[in-house]
Amino acid sequence: MIERSDRDGVTWLTLGHGKANLMDLESCTGIAQEMEALAQGVGPVVITGTGRIFSAGVDLRRILDGGADYIAAFLPALERMLRATFELPRPLVAALNGHAIAGGCVLACAADLTLMADGGGRIGVPELAVGVPFPPMALNVMTTRVPPHKLRQVILAAATHPAEEALALGLVDRVVTPDTLTDAAQAAAVGLGQTPASVYAATKRALIADAIARVDGGSLGESIELWCSEPVLTAIRTYVAATLSGR
Repeated sequence: MIERSDRDGVTWLTLGHGKANLMDLESCTGIAQEMEALAQGVGPVVITGTGRIFSAGVDLRRILDGGADYIAAFLPALERMLRATFELPRPLVAALNGHAIAGGCVLACAADLTLMADGGGRIGVPELAVGVPFPPMALNVMTTRVPPHKLRQVILAAATHPAEEALALGLVDRVVTPDTLTDAAQAAAVGLGQTPASVYAATKRALIADAIARVDGGSLGESIELWCSEPVLTAIRTYVAATLSGR
């Protein structure tokens, strides 16, 4: 589900949950546990995927199959995973080997630095096109990544973008060729890791403090209620039938 390896002092996490690295209860719990364990150590971290997909986001079929009980368990697990990633006190680089869609985009944006291979992959948050609301942690991660004058465009247009377009929107920090992605991510992680661990952690904590405060002041219950509502479930059914039936 997620493989951990060490490369010259950098911890690499490689997502491996099916060909699309879809996010379900089990994968979100697994990633959260890895991030929470890593929070106890020091040194830079890289997160990447396999094949041509970093993560295609939430497994919508599991949402439809599981209904309200599954949603009530899944959304807290998704929020836990995103928060553990966002708050990781160590340098974190996302190396996007391909598509990073919806929750996959948010996970990538939770990193400190995001590199994307210019190999035909797309990134973006099409949640509103699907018809689902952003959970609090997901939306607040995006507010820290995308420049304010681009944020509404990124969220409300609900589009996905090729690498260079994503760079202009602020969704990624650097575009590299597919064959240099691994080396570029390793070098970027090593560079971030030159700062003393305590200084890096304190600075990162201060940078994200406002976003975390907004999450703590909100309610996940409202998101769960909306995701469980018939209009949202109908929208998901329509989206799955129209766009995912061939997968």
